[in-house]
Amino acid sequence: MGRFPLVRLRRLRRSPEIRALVEQHRLTVADLIYPLFIHDGREKQKIEAMPNVYRYSLSNLPQVCEKISKAGIVAVALFPAIDNSCKDNEGQEAYNADGLIPRAVRQIKHYFPRLLVITDVALDPYTSHGQDGLIDDDGYVLNDATVDALRRQALCLAQAGSDMVAPSDMMDGRIGAIRSTLEDNGFSETTIISYAVKYASSLYHPFREAVHSKTLLKGDKKNYQMSPANRNEALREAQLDIDEGADVLMVKPAGMYLDIIAELRQCYRLPLFAYQVSGEYVMLKMAGKYLVERDCVLESLLAIKRAGAEAIFTYYALDVAQWLTDDR
Repeated sequence: MGRFPLVRLRRLRRSPEIRALVEQHRLTVADLIYPLFIHDGREKQKIEAMPNVYRYSLSNLPQVCEKISKAGIVAVALFPAIDNSCKDNEGQEAYNADGLIPRAVRQIKHYFPRLLVITDVALDPYTSHGQDGLIDDDGYVLNDATVDALRRQALCLAQAGSDMVAPSDMMDGRIGAIRSTLEDNGFSETTIISYAVKYASSLYHPFREAVHSKTLLKGDKKNYQMSPANRNEALREAQLDIDEGADVLMVKPAGMYLDIIAELRQCYRLPLFAYQVSGEYVMLKMAGKYLVERDCVLESLLAIKRAGAEAIFTYYALDVAQWLTDDR
């Protein structure tokens, strides 16, 4: 029969203490970024497509931010749900200094100056057609005209007090234009999180409902967001954004693109974030009817960390913060 093996990998698994010592990756509350939907009403609103996720009004924003801060979460990402009457073909409300998101930023920074505020740079919540940019007569999204609007939006958000601006539009050249605009206007310390690799995914529909753009959208976004079939293109997108001055790279969605996260981590040394998007959230919620939701969520986030992401946008952030505290 021969000798028993000299190497027994189960030695490193035999107790919780040993397993903790040899863990290569660990999820912490500091890894979490909480996306918040903001609207101009008086009360928080349920989002039918996203169970337990709400649109918050400015009046109850301080309350939820206090809860977020006490949980140890260090950053929030803001997304607007504005009334259709404020939308137009050019999305001009996106760079209104007295618009919903600039007011929300100022309020958060007034009451919670140490809570990092990340603001989305994209036109789709503001356009009457639901696209992320300006369109021509045929509905095609115009790149350079959109970039001009995006740099104005980014400057508006920086002036309001955003710590980080996050262009999620996937227009060519927008990182360079935004970086130059911020530098020229005295905002050299404002961080740019580039959605460098954003796929034309089927998992965004609940988000579009949350920001009131789902029913407005005609067609799709495949002429500017990446094809799920492509991998090499992700490296080209990331390199261009690095060259243009991005501080952080983002992959979106996260769970179905762990290979892309891992590839970018191997190739680049910039901080790398990932977005567990609305469709992933809903899938985990539905799976919770048949599986243990808590365990599935924690495993999914650990997988994103293991692939190489430093931080994760997730609608589960508050739940996860509580679960991690309970596990101490």
